[in-house]
Amino acid sequence: MSNSVIIMTDSTADLSLDLLKKYQITSIPLYVHFGDTYFKDGIEITTPELYAKVEQEKVLPQTAAPSPGDFMEVFKPLIDDGKDVLYIGIGSNLSATLQSARVAASEFPEHRIFIVDSKNLSSGIALLVLKAKDLRDQGLSAPEIYEKINALVPQVRSQFAIQTLEYLYKGGRATGLQALMGSMLHIKPIIKVTDGKLGVYKKAFGKMSRALDMMLEDYVSLGDQVDLDYVMITHSLADKHAKYMIDHVNTHLQPKTLIESHAGCVISSHCGEGTIGILYIER
Repeated sequence: MSNSVIIMTDSTADLSLDLLKKYQITSIPLYVHFGDTYFKDGIEITTPELYAKVEQEKVLPQTAAPSPGDFMEVFKPLIDDGKDVLYIGIGSNLSATLQSARVAASEFPEHRIFIVDSKNLSSGIALLVLKAKDLRDQGLSAPEIYEKINALVPQVRSQFAIQTLEYLYKGGRATGLQALMGSMLHIKPIIKVTDGKLGVYKKAFGKMSRALDMMLEDYVSLGDQVDLDYVMITHSLADKHAKYMIDHVNTHLQPKTLIESHAGCVISSHCGEGTIGILYIER
């Protein structure tokens, strides 16, 4: 008889506390900090509070990974309780979080903690977590789930339209030239995650709605190639644009479960207010 499996992720998956509770998923927070003041993402600070602080302090926050010690604290009671853990975390190219998880996991017996590098961020991680939750509910063991989820990693499609380039630029994630061009020409870049790295995929000129339409066209054009179990619309305080995208998805290629998810503080620290994306798995 295999041990029961705990599905675990981190706060960058942008799954709400309600969904974590509903689906019995454990999450570990990353940190955002202004100077020497550290906050646990989603626990000690919310996204609206983060933006208010940016306004007030006129400085962008930094982000930090949990330490191996933070992971030990979560892993230990679960392992002691006879559970196996499958952790699906933010891509190793994007954060040191996975490295901390691996260091912590090495302190426990082998084949009790399984670590999946999502090579993704935000709901790109969440999609894998939700699929893992389904496999857990079907009674699969941790090694079986690990194998199936690893195979899905390259199939995740994550794209985001960026409303303001300031955050990406100041965070060193877009060159000065890109930021300048963006503000001059009112470019709304669509960022895509490819093999764990962020790159400009397409550029929409003018209004944000053009960028939304480009992402929606990509989604609808895939037709039955989209795994319709879960589709995510994720945004950082872009309610109006989210409603537009949700209505479109529900009309044109309706998934079984469409989740509107709100970007947490770590993701928002890097992409800025108004960012919105559509994320799904391609068969």
